[in-house]
Amino acid sequence: MGQPTIEIEPKMKRRRHYRPRSRTLVALRRIVLLIFVIGITPALLTLVYIPPAVHPMSTLMMKDLVTLNRYERWWVPIDDISDHLVNAVTMSEDGQFCSHRGVDLGEFRAVLDDFLAGEATRGGSTITMQTVKNLYLWHGRSYIRKAVELPYAVYLDFVMPKKRIMEIYLNIAEWAPGIYGAEAAAMYHFGKSSRDLTAREGALLAVTLPSPATRTPGKPGPGLSRLASTIERRASRAGGYVGCLR
Repeated sequence: MGQPTIEIEPKMKRRRHYRPRSRTLVALRRIVLLIFVIGITPALLTLVYIPPAVHPMSTLMMKDLVTLNRYERWWVPIDDISDHLVNAVTMSEDGQFCSHRGVDLGEFRAVLDDFLAGEATRGGSTITMQTVKNLYLWHGRSYIRKAVELPYAVYLDFVMPKKRIMEIYLNIAEWAPGIYGAEAAAMYHFGKSSRDLTAREGALLAVTLPSPATRTPGKPGPGLSRLASTIERRASRAGGYVGCLR
């Protein structure tokens, strides 16, 4: 008789039990990653925008590009823009521009007090904050946007010279629908280069900035003229208020 054959059964591979990944957890991770990317992008772009050779675009200009709407902007260095306009914009929009660190804490506290008291709040935006808004954020009144502006404005002021911030602002601000920057504004409203603007013209352009869609500096009404006269007087005594821009 032959010897019995012993068959050895192959070892069964153990199945690893994987815990099914929570779809909610995956979604949350993606949301956090998206928020991080969105948050870090302006910080990185700010570093790219520091060199004078770089000419940034505003979000409104990008919107016009995407929607195929025509716009005009000719970049000019701040040294080629009339001091009358630079002084008027500073005194009209942010008289403490050279002394604060991106956010005017005194003005911010006043706005916060008005808000907590349930009263109508003022704008409270510095030129640095407006530059952040124009470069990276959306327009329209929004407390959420204001909250986002604050840290970016402090960061922008920390890494970028004041003069460069003002140069960017003057070249991306909207002065009429589809008209961006001081040079295009001067040509559109007064038919001349921004270098040649008079004190009166600079003041008229400065007081147009809060509402470029409804104010026409080339044909000012009585209210706009009175406001421009006030800013023209302030700009003529700007002195140390614009020392960081010289």
